[in-house]
Amino acid sequence: MIYTVTFNPALDYVVRVEDFRPGQVNRTCYEQILPGGKGINVSIVLKNMGIDSTALGFVAGFTGREIMDELSGYGIGTDFIPVKEGFSRINVKMKSNEESEINGQGPKITEEDIEKLYGQLDQLQKGDILVVSGSVPNTLPQDVYERILSRLEGRGIEIVVDATRDLLMNVLKYHPFLIKPNNHELGEIYGVTLRTQEEVIPYAEKLQEAGARNILISMAGEGAVFISETGEVLKSPAPKGKVVNSVGAGDSMVAGFLTGYIESAGDYSRAFRMGLCTGSASAFSSQLATRAEVDALLQTMR
Repeated sequence: MIYTVTFNPALDYVVRVEDFRPGQVNRTCYEQILPGGKGINVSIVLKNMGIDSTALGFVAGFTGREIMDELSGYGIGTDFIPVKEGFSRINVKMKSNEESEINGQGPKITEEDIEKLYGQLDQLQKGDILVVSGSVPNTLPQDVYERILSRLEGRGIEIVVDATRDLLMNVLKYHPFLIKPNNHELGEIYGVTLRTQEEVIPYAEKLQEAGARNILISMAGEGAVFISETGEVLKSPAPKGKVVNSVGAGDSMVAGFLTGYIESAGDYSRAFRMGLCTGSASAFSSQLATRAEVDALLQTMR
């Protein structure tokens, strides 16, 4: 079974406003409400690809109930921990002449709530896959990633980490199965600018030397690079298409990689291609990738 953790899930309120004018009353010409958060995106795309998962994390209030209802509508299993104080955040994403975002804070998560999450993770079995991704809200200890990986170390659970800077670097000693920084995040870690696939490879190898087993580097329109635990280096340009919305593309790449890995019984080449096509399919659509869209892009990559 695959489990995803979203520490601070949200309802994304997506609106479009023609010619937004600050300080005046503006009216929307398009509105949509979607469940949001990196782990939730992974679960949604996995479901679209035909792979079941269980979404974990913290929810609160009427927005938390709506997040669970939305995921239930997708057919996704959830086991969120209800938090007493506050409500799950609402993120406003406004598209106009420019794109703007206002992200909510989220509920207050207590030590008791965190212990409940640890208790859930203690039930994972050998061979399960756990995806831990996204930022950590200020009501959680900033070393929560380390605590989780330390707790699960040596139990045969394949852990995927999609995080930035110290959140990522501090868990490499626990040898996560897969990490997925993009080229900009990789460059920030080492204080360099990385534009090409060849420039990315030596720095990705540094992450492997620090403990990561497999590294998947997304590079938007430049494609992606993958370095496997066996030392194999795979590179590919991105499929051709028009970018409509890049939000969730990285999460989609993770879901696509896991789908390919599971369906091929561990073929990293297949997983890499499917991850790249799934991330691109989401970027080329206003919604997260569907299986049909991914399969169509895979046909162009042969």
